[in-house]
Amino acid sequence: MAASRTRSFTAILLATALYLPGAAAQAAAPPEMKAAASEGVKSRAKLAQEMVDSIYSFAEPGFQEFRTSEYVTKILEENGFKIERGVAGIPTAWTATWGSGGPKIGLGSDIDALLALSQTPGSPELKPQVQGAPGHGEGHNSGMPMMVVAALAAKDIMQANNLPGTLMIWPGVAEELLATKAFYVREGLFDDVDVNIFSHVSRDFSTGWGPAGNNGMVSVEYTFRGKTSHAAGAPWAGRSALDGVELMNTAWNMRREHLPVTQRSHYVITNGGGQPNIVPGEASVWYYFREQNFETIRGLYEIGNRISEAAAMATDTQVERRVLGYAAPNYGNKPLAEAAYANIKAVGMPQWSEADQAFARATQEANHLKVEPLATEVAELSTPDSRGISMGGGSDDIGDIMWTVPTITIRYPSNIPNTIGHHVTAAIAMATPIAHKGVVVGAEALAMTILDLVTTPSLVAEAKDYFQNVQLKDQKYDPVLADTDMPGIHLNEDIMARMRPKMEPLYYDPSKYDTYLEQLGIAYPNLPAKK
Repeated sequence: MAASRTRSFTAILLATALYLPGAAAQAAAPPEMKAAASEGVKSRAKLAQEMVDSIYSFAEPGFQEFRTSEYVTKILEENGFKIERGVAGIPTAWTATWGSGGPKIGLGSDIDALLALSQTPGSPELKPQVQGAPGHGEGHNSGMPMMVVAALAAKDIMQANNLPGTLMIWPGVAEELLATKAFYVREGLFDDVDVNIFSHVSRDFSTGWGPAGNNGMVSVEYTFRGKTSHAAGAPWAGRSALDGVELMNTAWNMRREHLPVTQRSHYVITNGGGQPNIVPGEASVWYYFREQNFETIRGLYEIGNRISEAAAMATDTQVERRVLGYAAPNYGNKPLAEAAYANIKAVGMPQWSEADQAFARATQEANHLKVEPLATEVAELSTPDSRGISMGGGSDDIGDIMWTVPTITIRYPSNIPNTIGHHVTAAIAMATPIAHKGVVVGAEALAMTILDLVTTPSLVAEAKDYFQNVQLKDQKYDPVLADTDMPGIHLNEDIMARMRPKMEPLYYDPSKYDTYLEQLGIAYPNLPAKK
């Protein structure tokens, strides 16, 4: 039976290489190797499931991914990878490297959860596991399992065939804060990397090339300092730092009308003072400024800086700023995307069960989302022409690496259509068979693409040529990041000090339970009773 599946899969690979436009020259790894890599991924489906479920249960927000990083690096170390911990001065960041010679291939995915998005997996209705705790409402619990399983399968084939090449797995720490990848680049983590492949959870199975149409961003906290006084007895003796914050916010909101429609900007007051009867001597506000290219991102940041200084002058306070993170606009590499897409087409979508489709529908209906079945066809290759004109939007700091080394993002189908990103609905499926199956097909395509890169020097050369002569032709990497700016590793520390003791009893124990749903006593698909 196994031999029959391998022969069938080899036939699909050959057909894809012959008939997919632009793929023939790139999909050069022998079909037999790719078929073996596919089987290597499938044989690790249990490992993928355990990793997906475990990281879901840890649910650690940015800069607090200690349990997640310990868990993943232990698996990689046991499989022969050399671990370097605390890279770029970030305690939860690391690299895991294996191999020698050949191209050095970066393999990365994010690992952080989001605040206040705790959700019982496998429950179509909203049901927090721990009220107020973080949760994986962006599905970042699934990307690193995909990377690890793909790398282990490719490693087996590379060893068996004496293929030169080096794999470097790295985590996206604090991606939801857009707070680390620019520091990775600044510290030289990718200086000797030839190409890089990133992954992100999706409802579909896809990749793309060219400018992605999203916004880059700078994250900056402005701290105003004034003078305390009795707010009733001697208010004239004080100078309110909070007045500076509020005046800055008012001025920024007035300026919005006169900014391009592509910009996105938002803020939260992180420190508004202590108590009402004391004039606040210190207050802070945290801004995200988003725009579409390096020049306009910097321009938006400079407007914010001027407004903060004007607000300080008007309130007779002082202001200082600290850049907490940066994200460059995303830009995918065309040769890499075309090679990966050939493998995505060869692998195809997961075989969804009736239970999977029923669970997806129940989730959509329970949360008043558009009802749409799990996709059964691979999405089209995303290109600048197919994407159309962008009016701005979200950001992802993988862009900093995309402007440093040829890079693509593979999106794999581990979530339900029409759930809302950064929302509890996006966590509902992320420790269910839907997530597990999407990770496996994503890992198959990734393992095959790794083999393309280590067997085809011309593909690496084409990726570098496109990077140097097309991507960098009109723009160069220009981050708003000074040498004195440091990662905000203090962020979320207080939250996890409160929440972790409540969350730890719910960590997944794969030695006792086959799945996390079993541990929680949930019988998938767990459909609501009909009324």
